[in-house]
Amino acid sequence: MKKILFLGYNSDQTSLIDKIKFHKKNWSIKQTQKKIDLNTAKKFNSIISFGYKHIINQNIIDNLKYPIINLHISFLPYNKGAHPNFWSFAKNTPSGITIHQVDRGIDTGKIIYQKQIDFEMLKNKQTLTFSKTYNVLIDEIENLFLANIEDIINQKFNSTEQIGKGSYHNKKDLPKLLKTWEQNIYQTILKYKELYKLK
Repeated sequence: MKKILFLGYNSDQTSLIDKIKFHKKNWSIKQTQKKIDLNTAKKFNSIISFGYKHIINQNIIDNLKYPIINLHISFLPYNKGAHPNFWSFAKNTPSGITIHQVDRGIDTGKIIYQKQIDFEMLKNKQTLTFSKTYNVLIDEIENLFLANIEDIINQKFNSTEQIGKGSYHNKKDLPKLLKTWEQNIYQTILKYKELYKLK
């Protein structure tokens, strides 16, 4: 029996929980949004984090025989932390998705799989909103996970260190000019650059 702990999003927020559950008969999965301890973690063979709001204690990371896997909707090392979809446009850094190991930092662990996504801003500047691009990123990272599900759950993958410092943002960094995720990205970023005198 392969016992999997899924940290973060529930079944209404991601399709991955049900798809993992039914991938193999001898796989079981438990989902929680609560902060976990080492005793809980040791009851599982694999831990997946996606949309998890808590920092995983270093004691847990150090004492498990396998790496905890995190799904992050940015092209690491760019836009670690909160709201990566906004900051990729605001800072003109690559958009993308990354599946990586969890270490002592926030989104700083070794990269297992990643994909860069070009939203073609100039071509689509009239129609792109933050919610539209967010939904694309969620679909893409779920598809990337499912394409490699066996290797991820069984820890049969290679991983590489992140190259470069990249960038990091806290929740409080989000500017007040963003009132809703339905805002047009192109117009919002123009206002953002004008407000902060960015080129």
